[in-house]
Amino acid sequence: MNNSKDKLVSILERYEVISSALNDSSSLDRNEYISLSKEHSDLSGIANEIKKLQSKELELREADELMKSDDPEIRNMAFDEAKFLKGTIADIEQKIKVLLLPKDIDDEKGVILEIRAGTGGDEAGLFAADLFRMYSSYAAIHGWTFEVLEFHESGIGAIKGASASISGVGVFARLKFESGVHRVQRVPETEAAGRIHTSAATVAVLPEAEEVDVHIDEKDLQIDTYRASGAGGQHVNKTDSAVRITHIPTGTVVTMQDERSQHKNRSRAMKILRAKIYENEKQKQDASRSESRRLQVGSGDRSERIRTYNFPQGRVSDHRINLTLYKIEKIMDGSSLDEIIGKLIEHVQAEALK
Repeated sequence: MNNSKDKLVSILERYEVISSALNDSSSLDRNEYISLSKEHSDLSGIANEIKKLQSKELELREADELMKSDDPEIRNMAFDEAKFLKGTIADIEQKIKVLLLPKDIDDEKGVILEIRAGTGGDEAGLFAADLFRMYSSYAAIHGWTFEVLEFHESGIGAIKGASASISGVGVFARLKFESGVHRVQRVPETEAAGRIHTSAATVAVLPEAEEVDVHIDEKDLQIDTYRASGAGGQHVNKTDSAVRITHIPTGTVVTMQDERSQHKNRSRAMKILRAKIYENEKQKQDASRSESRRLQVGSGDRSERIRTYNFPQGRVSDHRINLTLYKIEKIMDGSSLDEIIGKLIEHVQAEALK
């Protein structure tokens, strides 16, 4: 850490300057106040760790002085204290190293979550619905907003696909590793012989893009409206409320028909379209940066099998980091999903620190 001492001091000095400015904010205009508040929030975690480090280093110097005492009892006490403090300092230094790692610019963004039933018929649709509920519960646990954008049911509680907008603090940072193929092994309720079936669902997590992140020209869009199809009812097939938007330069197509209002369907479709175009641009940039590819957990490909949920054995295995947990019910209700996500984040940080 010695080479980083000056950097740590400058970070702490900057944090103190911002704190002082915010305490006497009468001279700041609204934009300055918002900008400084965000910087203050970004720096608070590492500033607190730097303060802890400085405090413990001072205590260690005092313990080192006491080890020069003529009193053997005081020397022994100081030796034990110094040993303990060295361990504490090493832990704090490790935290600071992690906090100094470059941040993914999208980590604080919300996400567009898409789940599609894969191979496995009705069982795949049931599993897709289970995953959608898992992420909904996980979002609630974190105090995030979970807005359903589309939900295509296929009977018996199964879904063909669904998507949601999830917003809150650090949503993408925690959910970005969930993209890929999720496989389930269980005995379907309709299986009389008790045989285990294997099916799958695909999860995509896209950082939610604002208009400032990606510019979409109206002339590049082909917008088609048509009558929504569905199970029936007075609002189905009576108005052209369904919307299909094609982004001509990239060939990206998004359809939306869940809302009765064409305006709402268009707004939701544009939200998904913007996220997909932003993700495509990001993937192009990542492909040209070998370092970012090396630090990815897995390939980042949606066709990659990332996790298996084995119900008969009560286990969930993440194949990218060889992690297996025997608490499938708690993972499926969202309460223990952080144990997997936390390990994935630790793995990426460890790779970056190398």
